[in-house]
Amino acid sequence: MSAADKPDPKNNAQWLEQLDGASYQVTRLGATERPFSGELLYEVRAGIYRCICCQSELFDANAKFDAGCGWPSFDKSIDLGSIRYLRDSSLLMERVEVRCSNCDAHLGHVFDDGPSESKQRYCINSVALTFEALDKSAES
Repeated sequence: MSAADKPDPKNNAQWLEQLDGASYQVTRLGATERPFSGELLYEVRAGIYRCICCQSELFDANAKFDAGCGWPSFDKSIDLGSIRYLRDSSLLMERVEVRCSNCDAHLGHVFDDGPSESKQRYCINSVALTFEALDKSAES
């Protein structure tokens, strides 16, 4: 999606109307949810993880693994252009922050200690995501 195709940016009042408190704090203000508290941490169905703010596709469930860190973890994004990477020097450490490249929502961080060939561990806040199961009948 080109910059011209992107929707007009929302203001804080519009984001507050769309998102619950935790999702707003994480995606718009860069907070972090408590480890092991997210609904999607233990999700195991096939499907697609999307940005809670704009519904852009971010991760395929096939890329998800249990890192034991307390947040949903993935070894790669669904598409090279779906994630934006920023240097994060907060908390007296060097990290790489990941954001939705479409709406600039803070998602979490990526580390180079993953178990797969990619060596990536995208550590993503559950409240920054929605999940769309591929098998709709499995949702009942």
